[in-house]
Amino acid sequence: MPQMSPLWWEILYILFLLSFMITITIIYYNKNLSPQYNLNKKVKLYQFYWKW
Repeated sequence: MPQMSPLWWEILYILFLLSFMITITIIYYNKNLSPQYNLNKKVKLYQFYWKW
């Protein structure tokens, strides 16, 4: 397997993050969820991003 340049990895990483966040945003806004559920979801999201 040819070695990929760090820049290429960064581009892939940014694209992945963007698509991931857009998907979450679409799902988030498409569902009319209760405030409590939204809060739990936000907390889980923060915990997930904190790991990175």
